[in-house]
Amino acid sequence: MPMKPENPIHLKSSREFEIRFSEVDSMHIVWHGSYALYFEDAREQFGKDFGLTYQGYFDQGYYAPLVELSFSYKKPLLFGQQARIDITYRNVPAAKVIFDYEIRLTTDDSLIATGTSTQVFLDRNFKLVLTHPPFYEEWKRKYGLL
Repeated sequence: MPMKPENPIHLKSSREFEIRFSEVDSMHIVWHGSYALYFEDAREQFGKDFGLTYQGYFDQGYYAPLVELSFSYKKPLLFGQQARIDITYRNVPAAKVIFDYEIRLTTDDSLIATGTSTQVFLDRNFKLVLTHPPFYEEWKRKYGLL
């Protein structure tokens, strides 16, 4: 569910999840590759909450591939634990979609990991788009981001 932003520049969504056996290594610690999937789930949740979806990009004639993805691990996430991922949209003037992430335990709100992702816009010919696509500019205007 979307959270009402304290500041209109900070749109934020959250999603809770349980650590499944398929996401951990032999030490029962979440395998590092699982974090990329958690971030993907968060982007999908944000898209549902705020109308900025992968299908929406495509329907408007664009792709939005990831060009940067980073993680910083603070403490292990273990099989069976309950966690929450918070995703916050970072408003920038460039034609990019940047998100910041925090993963926290739901039991005590302790910080597990942080991260950032950056997506750019490509047209249907896979050429980089250097200005806001019209639909994205309209979306930013809707949320008071311009």
